[in-house]
Amino acid sequence: MPSSSPRASSGAQLLLPEVLARIDNLDLLARTVVEGFLNGLHRSIYLGLSLDFAEHRPYMPGDDIRRIDWRLYGRTDRHYIKLFEAETNANFVVLLDVSRSMSFGTHSVTKLEYSKYLAACLTYFSRHQRDRVGLITFDDDVVDHIPPSARNLDLCLHALHRAEANRPGELGKPLLKAIESLRRKGILVLISDFYQDPEDVMAAVRLLKSPGHDVIVFHVLDPAELEFSFEGPSNFQDMETAEEIPLIPAKVRDRYQGLFSDHRDELRERFAAAQVDYALLDTSKPLDHALFHLLLHREKRRRVR
Repeated sequence: MPSSSPRASSGAQLLLPEVLARIDNLDLLARTVVEGFLNGLHRSIYLGLSLDFAEHRPYMPGDDIRRIDWRLYGRTDRHYIKLFEAETNANFVVLLDVSRSMSFGTHSVTKLEYSKYLAACLTYFSRHQRDRVGLITFDDDVVDHIPPSARNLDLCLHALHRAEANRPGELGKPLLKAIESLRRKGILVLISDFYQDPEDVMAAVRLLKSPGHDVIVFHVLDPAELEFSFEGPSNFQDMETAEEIPLIPAKVRDRYQGLFSDHRDELRERFAAAQVDYALLDTSKPLDHALFHLLLHREKRRRVR
């Protein structure tokens, strides 16, 4: 099983965040990124990614004509599309952290903006796979809740468009409330910067896992948070509590990087032990890594099933 993005081998030209930031329409943005990703995938060695034939369905406007079964057309004089095992529909719900710390950003997009692009693309991609899609945004409580449905893509994109990071956040309370409303097993994608103790994070994520959902976690961070590349003495403000701390970055950079590395590694190890897919995303990078990660998760899920 390949472990890296097909971007280099396929030649797919996926848009950078600074370009996406100029597109003021999440539907257009998601369609542009996803179709670029899928076209690149179709041209690459990953096209036949263990997709076993499952069934046919009638051709619908907008379907890729390359997937028409022309032999069946010759026998029936009707257009049918081949469906594959990895495309069998499921409930797909994005849980997006919109707490105040997500408003941080040092380049063209904030963490929240990047996460909104990410959520829109993942939702659009999953609807393309015939999933029923839904969305939950949260801070210290559930803000928006759109239940999974085949008809709710537009509602999800609209809710993402208006999402703002205004209040402090936590994972436990809103995720408990969210899981009580998600009765049918499905794929849950949790997007956050995870500024909580790993034990608290895992306690919340176990709530998502307990009914039998597949859980994917995207850990979204600004490059300055990854590298602590600040220069010169400054007052650093906790965006959740508004507390300010005077620091000289050069004196604390090594300590910060060590603590961050420990935090990231502990999260990764705990997620792996709990059989939760985990990916760390840098908001200055394109979104193809996240889309490919989801594709591999769907493939893994198909194999298990």
